[in-house]
Amino acid sequence: MRFLRRTRADTADRQRGKAPRTVPGAGVGLLLASALSAAPVSPASASMPSAAVLPSAGGHVYVTNQLDDTLSVIDARTNKVTETVPAGSAPEGVAVARDGRHAYIADNGSAEVSVLDTRTNKIVTTVPVGKNPSGVDLSPDGRFLYVANGGSNSVSVLDTRTNRVTASIPVGVSPVSVDVSRDGAAAYVANAGSGSVSVIDTRTRRSVRVLPAGRSPVGVAVTPDGRSVYVADETAASVSAVGTRTGTVTATVPVGEGPFDVALGPDGRSAYVTVLGPGNVSVVDTRGNRVSATVSVGPPGTDPFNVAATSGAVYVTAQGADILTVIDPKTLKVVATVTVGNSPYGVAVSP
Repeated sequence: MRFLRRTRADTADRQRGKAPRTVPGAGVGLLLASALSAAPVSPASASMPSAAVLPSAGGHVYVTNQLDDTLSVIDARTNKVTETVPAGSAPEGVAVARDGRHAYIADNGSAEVSVLDTRTNKIVTTVPVGKNPSGVDLSPDGRFLYVANGGSNSVSVLDTRTNRVTASIPVGVSPVSVDVSRDGAAAYVANAGSGSVSVIDTRTRRSVRVLPAGRSPVGVAVTPDGRSVYVADETAASVSAVGTRTGTVTATVPVGEGPFDVALGPDGRSAYVTVLGPGNVSVVDTRGNRVSATVSVGPPGTDPFNVAATSGAVYVTAQGADILTVIDPKTLKVVATVTVGNSPYGVAVSP
């Protein structure tokens, strides 16, 4: 099967039952062609609970809705939407400051980052970045936001104190996602169009290395010790572990057709991989580099896209079903589904 880049038009067509269109160089989500032709999946069809309380979750969860141009704010204790906030055009990636006071939204369609004051749930400013911004991540101290610009083949560095872009770093072709190491020394960028991961030295603000990453890497996550990065290659149906010191692939783990995003749990022992084709999350044991569990979030067409993992919960946006799925990382059971906006994409959790 071949994969198609999903544009906003593709998603709208799919919801009207039409065949998808392919736009070279455009779009941000990736989807199996067979899944695109399937009927939309309603939240009820997944037969999952609508709410649950996870004592160790806490905070708020933020979900971007591509076709609504909105951000859903969810109480992580109750798994209920408390507010829906207007965002920019086609919002995708989202990141929350460590102090929880601001959230940063990559507006793919308007080439900017929207800054949300989480106390008022109002957008306080917008910052122009590169074309088609998608993935975002903050430095550990919260001082800088790194933005992967898929249409500019670059990463913008935004100073969160001044809300100004202080650097634009050339990377590979069509960067989709970015993950900053816990020591803040490096940022890893998945380049879907060039089959590589760019390593940015955050001190010099230059791309200093290129790691192998298969044919079309879309998701990337660096381990807590910084020794490995896990890369989701949607065309190879696998996740690769790449050593950051040696620059070599140390393991390749088959996870199913259409892996899109990957997130590591806080202790680094589990990697959670969204897999578009079957509509599930593959849990990879990073010590043995094998799939230790598979969690279904719905039938084909549910389209689990992005994932965020905390010690208390794993959150998955299901783009085809307009829901956020909540997984208990201890039992690996789906404990809640939350109806959000139209075509949810990015997800982030506040402290």
